[in-house]
Amino acid sequence: MTETEVRSAPPQRTPAAREAKRDRRSTLIIAAAVIGTGIASVLGALFGPAAAFGTVGALFAVLLATVSGLYPSFATYAYLATLPFLAGIGRDVLLPLVRPNEGLLVVVMGGAVIGAYLRLLRGDEVRPRFYPPVDLPLAVFLLMATAWPLASLTLRGLVPTGEEYASLLPMTKLVGIYFLVRYTITTEQRILRAIRLIVWPGAGVALIAVLQTLKFGPVLALLSTLWAGSDSSAAAPKEALGERGSATLGSPIATGDFVIISLILVLCCGTRGLLGRRERLILAVILGTGVLAAGQFSTWIAAAVSFALLAWRFPELRRQSRKFAPLALVAFVIGAPAFLGRLGGIGEYSTGSALSWLPEPEQGRLDNLLHMYLPHFDWLTTLIGVSPNWVLQAPERWRKVIYLESGVLWFVWVGGIPLLLAFGWLSLRILRSLKPVLGHPGPFGATASCLDIVWRFLLVLTIIDPHLQQRGGGDLIFTLLAIVVTGLDQRGITYEGFLPPRPQPGAVPAA
Repeated sequence: MTETEVRSAPPQRTPAAREAKRDRRSTLIIAAAVIGTGIASVLGALFGPAAAFGTVGALFAVLLATVSGLYPSFATYAYLATLPFLAGIGRDVLLPLVRPNEGLLVVVMGGAVIGAYLRLLRGDEVRPRFYPPVDLPLAVFLLMATAWPLASLTLRGLVPTGEEYASLLPMTKLVGIYFLVRYTITTEQRILRAIRLIVWPGAGVALIAVLQTLKFGPVLALLSTLWAGSDSSAAAPKEALGERGSATLGSPIATGDFVIISLILVLCCGTRGLLGRRERLILAVILGTGVLAAGQFSTWIAAAVSFALLAWRFPELRRQSRKFAPLALVAFVIGAPAFLGRLGGIGEYSTGSALSWLPEPEQGRLDNLLHMYLPHFDWLTTLIGVSPNWVLQAPERWRKVIYLESGVLWFVWVGGIPLLLAFGWLSLRILRSLKPVLGHPGPFGATASCLDIVWRFLLVLTIIDPHLQQRGGGDLIFTLLAIVVTGLDQRGITYEGFLPPRPQPGAVPAA
């Protein structure tokens, strides 16, 4: 090394210097919190509680953004840990126009982006690499799910409404989560931490769903405050809240997706010896009970597909199944009220038709599709889509809106055949990219196995329900996808095999 290179090399900080820097950061954060509390108290005394709450909220947002900028992985951890408890709170309830989890995502992503930009100015390598096998079809899918629906309206001489613009945000949010996770979750240790921040909140939601279906009074009273059907303007009565496990996601279908994904992740970790044995046991019992408590047919179908794939791919799970049969029986007994109540509706709504054997909700869903959605399709709208907004105003007085409850029709309604083909291309690329790493050990391998199973049951459920953009479940799917794609890129793997490993980007500060 020449003398010039020695002079230009950055000085290496000693462990003591790094510790002192962390202490200074902590002191500044604590001081800012104390000062902010004082300012909020003064404003509350002068202008009322609204000013105090607004000041506290703004300061808390600044604090979250600052910590996310200093420790980028904190942005992902904070979002995952709070996701199932905030996503079910409706828009305009706590924050104007957005759900609380969406507001949190904007804040932490803003902080992480600013921190990344400052590191880029410092000369660090912070940009995640482009992984063509998945990123290219994902970009096409995003284009077909956002820009193309607006273009199809313009081609038909229509002007997009505010609701149609707002309907594009959920898919954009999912891709934002994808890039946030790709930038922050880059090591095995961080993957394992993210796994725990998925499965433990998932267990919390499952426990709430179980208590809800058992009609536990305090839980019903809590859910009736902020989470009672966040898609409607009126709170659901306690009797309706106790029928199925909507929990803090405000929807049985969203709760079921979140719980089953968490359960699959726990089982995939168990096949690799990850998480503690007692930890896996507790999580599996709670999540397994929550699958029944959700009271959702699509969740039970997903569970059947997932367990079949797990038993086929991991013979050791089949051998150990007898040991856990008593625990499975306990889970069934606890979750039986919602399960039996859901089955009890079969045949009660008899109309004399060939479909009267269906439960009443499924008959209502079929009627909505036949009489409210299918009449909008002709050769042109089938080709280029009907509208980005898939929620219709109900003509009856007893309900306000109607939701499109068909996954395939959802793609055709929003973006026509191009969006459906883009989803098929993305699915094919994801499953082919996962194939070489399904047996990989460690947290990365567990995440890859989980994503493979989740995406396969997603394809099955798409026939009957739109699940990809569901709150909670969609966020987890894109989180798992981002973790796996980052690992594939770091290892130089494509679905065609192995490539020579590429230089790794500079490390980001650990949270």
